[in-house]
Amino acid sequence: MHKIKANTPIYRLVAEHPEIKDIMISLGFKNIANPVMLKTAGRVMNLKSGAKLMKIDFDIIKEKFLEHNFLLEDNDE
Repeated sequence: MHKIKANTPIYRLVAEHPEIKDIMISLGFKNIANPVMLKTAGRVMNLKSGAKLMKIDFDIIKEKFLEHNFLLEDNDE
């Protein structure tokens, strides 16, 4: 089980765990498939802010990551 923090930039998460990119695309983060978007917006956007922007329930994201052996730590809890 990998532990990751919700406030870590998406670019860094994908660099450390490339499989996260596919998880995020399956959740509706389609723009992450574009390398330019990943390198630009991905450097400042994290999972929590991305969920808010995309109007995706953060609990759904946590569940999906857990299915793939990632424990998503929400720093706000």
